[in-house]
Parts: sequence; C-alpha cells; structure tokens
Amino acid sequence: MNKNHYVVIMAGGVGSRFWPVSRTSLPKQFIDVLGLGKTLIQSTYDRFKQIVPEENIYVLTNHKYVGLVKEQLGITDESRIIGEPAMRNTAPCIAYACHKLHALNEEATLVIAPSDHLIQDTERFLADVKISLEAAEKSQALITLGIKPSRPDTGYGYIQISDEGLADFPDFRKVAAFREKPVLQVAKEYVASGEYLWNAGIFIWNVRTILGELQKYEEKLNATFLAGTSKYNTVEEQAFLEQYYPECENISIDYAIMEKSDLVYVLPVDFGWSDLGTWTSVYGLSQHDNEGNVLIPDANNVILYNSSNCMVNVPGYKKVVLKNLHNYIVVEANDTLMICPIDSEQEVKQVVADAAKQFGESYI
Repeated sequence: MNKNHYVVIMAGGVGSRFWPVSRTSLPKQFIDVLGLGKTLIQSTYDRFKQIVPEENIYVLTNHKYVGLVKEQLGITDESRIIGEPAMRNTAPCIAYACHKLHALNEEATLVIAPSDHLIQDTERFLADVKISLEAAEKSQALITLGIKPSRPDTGYGYIQISDEGLADFPDFRKVAAFREKPVLQVAKEYVASGEYLWNAGIFIWNVRTILGELQKYEEKLNATFLAGTSKYNTVEEQAFLEQYYPECENISIDYAIMEKSDLVYVLPVDFGWSDLGTWTSVYGLSQHDNEGNVLIPDANNVILYNSSNCMVNVPGYKKVVLKNLHNYIVVEANDTLMICPIDSEQEVKQVVADAAKQFGESYI
C-alpha cells in the first residue's frame, strides 16, 4: 500500500431523517440501518482498509461522538479521531483535516468520504478510488466521483460534465457545473441528456492542490487553519481547535471550493451507491417479501395480515402484528414508536422538531 495515501471519513452528522432509530446520542452512521451485521461507519472503514494503510485512516466527527468512533472502529491512536468542537458544515472540517495531514506529510493524497453511504459493489468502488488517487497524485486535479443516475431523483445534487478530459486519464471529465437538487421535470431532463451525474460527495485530491485552492478562494478560512500548523499532531492541537474552530463560517466544500475552482474533474462511476438519506431509501434497498414488505432485522417477531409495501424496524424483543396496512413505515426505538405513510416521509424532520417540544430533547 502507498504510505502517502490517506482517507478522511466524515462522521459528524446527526441523521435526523432516521428518527427515532437515529438520534442525537446515536446518529445513523453508528447504526446497522440495513440489518447487515455492521454499522455504516464500520462498513466504510473496512472498505478503505483494503487499499490504504489503516494508520492513515482518519475520522472527522463531532467531539461528543469520539467515544463511539473508538468503540466501533477499535482505533487506539486517538490522534486519528478528530473531534470537532462545533458543527460548521464540510468546508471547515475538510480544510482543517487537510492542513493537519499536510503538516504530517506534504506528499499526502487523500480521499474524503462520508461515513454513512451504502456501496454495493466494493471491488468496483475500490478500483475507482485507486485510479482517482493515481490521477490526483499525477495532476493538479480536484476529483469527485459522480454516480451514473438510474432514475430522475430529486433528492440528489447533480454534476454536469463537459467533453474535456484529464491529461493521461481520459475517463475523468472536467466539471462544467454543479446543480442543486432539481424539481422532478428538471431531473428528468438531466437524466435524458446523459450529461449529468449524481453528486456523491466523495473527493480525492493531493493535499497541496486543495490547500492552494483554499488560499485562492477561501483565504480567511485557510488562514485560520494555517495559523495552527505548528500545533497539529501535538498536545496543543485540541486547544487550538477549540479556540478557533467555532469562529469558522458555516459553509460546504461545494460552495467554498468545488463550484469555484477550475481544477475540478469527475469520474463517472457505477458501483451501487446510495446515500441512505431516508427510510424510503432503506426500504428500496432491502430485501422484500412477496407482498413488498421489508422486515428489519428479521421476520421472527412480526406477523402480517393483508399488509403490503410496509417497512417494519423494531427491537427484536417487541412483537408486531399488522393487519390491512399498506405503504407504511413502522419504526420503534428509544421508547418511541413512529407510524408514517411512506409518501409522507419527507415530513420526518418536522416530526422530530415537534417531538422535541412535546417530549423533551432526550427523545431526539
């Protein structure tokens, strides 16, 4: 394995759309959402261990989840777990991680990846990541992976590709534009054109290249973390982080850099990807019975009568009987039961807000 290759796993989100299973104290990345025997972050970590030295895998998370990361991944070197003292979106945490790794190894080329995505074809995924690492090492490209769309989905941002390729790596295409989540008709037009890919939020770049673009487009943010260079990977790092990190602007890496830089290229990929953003996405990816029902983790505690297209996710010690129920999500966790029509699932965030007001913060 190449000792100059690194991975930074982003694991700071709260996953409120998976309430009540996912909650502030135990977000979705630390849960076995699909009932496969591993949590999402464990699956992500295990994938990257196959192509990057394990000691080169870092995890970015909120400071209150550092213990969960250690417990689930078995990381004993605490310097590889970066606990953010405040939630400030992806640009500050990525800028910080890149400065930290540059201080450790100026030759570093790294992958930035979310902790909670589903990858169905690991072999193809790792092959795409390896060629992207090679391209990022040998060029000044900021690389992102673009998923070939299988449907006109309104839940994803899109990447418009151009005809321009990357020197010596013709499969990589220069990005023409990033597009926000579209309405359905626009999504249909995107997919029909063949010029658009889903934005998976996975990035690969050489650390010197990204720091150069940070200096160019986000001078203030870059200066904040440049000032801590002498403190990174020392006992003074945490104190520096706690003092300056909360002052950073709340901004995504897409807005801060990717939509501005002229160095952005995308590799079109197809390895069975989902960001598992909602219960509906879990339903679509899980094994269905003859009536279209999904039972997680298994069917031993559930009896169904004339019920179809439902998803049931409750603790194994609870017994569930459904009769004449169709197209519903039934989820129980944290002493909370939610029964919700599948086509109303986008309202879960409001449900969480209302539950916090009525039942208290401990239930979210």
